[in-house]
Amino acid sequence: MARPVWSGSLTFGLVSVPVGLYTATDSHTVHFHQLQRGTSDRVRNRRVNERTGEEVALDDIVKGFDAGDEYVLVEPEELEDIAPGRSRTLEITGFVDLDEVDPIFFDRTYYLGPRDKEHGKVYRLLEQALSRANRAGIATFVMRQREYLVAVKAENGLLTCHTLHWADEIRDPREQIDTLPGRVRTSDKERRMAEQLIETLAVDWDPEEYRDTFQEKVAALIEAKKAGETVEKAEPPSESTTPVDLLEALRASVEKGRGSKATGAAERRKGRSRSPRRARDLQDLSKSDLYDMAAEAQVRGRSTMTRAELIRNLAA
Repeated sequence: MARPVWSGSLTFGLVSVPVGLYTATDSHTVHFHQLQRGTSDRVRNRRVNERTGEEVALDDIVKGFDAGDEYVLVEPEELEDIAPGRSRTLEITGFVDLDEVDPIFFDRTYYLGPRDKEHGKVYRLLEQALSRANRAGIATFVMRQREYLVAVKAENGLLTCHTLHWADEIRDPREQIDTLPGRVRTSDKERRMAEQLIETLAVDWDPEEYRDTFQEKVAALIEAKKAGETVEKAEPPSESTTPVDLLEALRASVEKGRGSKATGAAERRKGRSRSPRRARDLQDLSKSDLYDMAAEAQVRGRSTMTRAELIRNLAA
């Protein structure tokens, strides 16, 4: 089992439950070492004294704030002392409607788990209450000498903790982007065609349908270079659409989208005629396709099944 990255008490009102904070996501990025060109020699980052050029041990490093004419030195223990108890308490100060929180404020996601079975009832009560109310608890706490603003939510039967950006960390887009269009006139026909294209390409959200193809290509590049082979270069990006060609580009996109959907439907109908289907064959289908097959097969309880459950029942 994973170890929590933070442990403390989740409090709301006079109720408190000991919890642990667990990392909810992982990265599958291919990591490279730095080498000196023409050699196999690793290049490493070292902590060196700027004046003497000598390496400095980690224990001999302190934090220093540049006050202009001098550095103000701060020890890690002093940062802990100015927030007694804050690093061990995740205190909910209020509950907000989830629909009112702009997605731009969300940063990282963590799982919250009870630290012992004794407090399982309190944990479950808060999870159920948040789920029914569609609200999130807003709290602050200190972790690794930094204060975080977080939203505690109920998701899939457990509590999650989402770190939030502070309001003054959100940049004004109009100050960042000087090419934002002002009042641009668009015709009714163009708007209808754009809306039609969106509807044509509408899909059900299923995160399992998407994968990191760039990292797959990086891995393939590494394997090819190990074998002394070459890898085909990717196609160049498409050219920007000019205002003159906009309507025609929209029309062609709608026709292409319809054609893709028709081809996909025909392939699905052809695939459904085969029997039996193996679980491996079903993995490539979307959840909506699996649900359609389950409806045709009259699988009971299909409306509440996950994608994996649909695959198991159809394979059976």
